Order: sequence, then structure tokens, then C-alpha cells
Amino acid sequence: MSDEKIKRLSPLQSFKLLETNPDAVLIDVRTSAEIKFLGGPVGSVSVPWMEFPEMKPLPDFVENVRQQVGQTKAPLLLICRSGQRSMSAAKALAGAGFSELINVEEGFEGDLNDNGRRNLKNGWRFHGLPWQQK
Repeated sequence: MSDEKIKRLSPLQSFKLLETNPDAVLIDVRTSAEIKFLGGPVGSVSVPWMEFPEMKPLPDFVENVRQQVGQTKAPLLLICRSGQRSMSAAKALAGAGFSELINVEEGFEGDLNDNGRRNLKNGWRFHGLPWQQK
């Protein structure tokens, strides 16, 4: 599936969808270290797309998603640090038959600002959406 068929929503739009559709699932695809040290969206399911030190897609990613959420037709929203890895993970899920896929643009920490720092320009945390240390 091309990425044109994967929906893209801002963090605010994603949060609204999660609030209005109780079947929707937010999957945090960041590494376990990122989630441990930086926290994550409240209610998200952690299924890493990659792990340190290799930082290559994990071969059991799709199976791990199936174990966590099943082969659901409910919306699956994917989030990472900035929206890049989550799009790659969404493509892998699309190739495995998942159909209602949404990439959370800007991600959890957002884009870099002019000084090379995150969380100051956009992203889940920047918009003040619910998150917690995990």
C-alpha cells in the first residue's frame, strides 16, 4: 500500500478521534528506551517498530501488533517521535492487511525548531495532550 492510502492526522485531530471512537487504538512505535525516558501518550499501546542498537525494523512487528490489538478493522493510529517511523510502520501493517491506518503527523515530540530542539514547535506534548512517564 502506498503512503497516500494511509491517513494523516495532526496530534489534535488524532486525540479527537480517540475521544470520539472508543474502538480506535493508539500504537506508540518508538523504542522502549524512548518510551521509558520520555514518556508517552496516555492510553497508548507500546509496540516498537525498531530497537537500539540496530535501529532496523523488527521482524516480528506485525505479529506483535496482532497480539496487542488483533487483526482489527478499527482505526489504528501510529505515533513515533516525529511522524517518520510511524509512517514506515503503518506501511508494514498495510502490507499485512490492516486497513484503517492513521499516521500521527508531528509525532510525540514534534519537529526540530531552529535551535535543534523538540517539543517547542509542534507534536503531541507541545499541544498539551495527555501523556505520562511510563
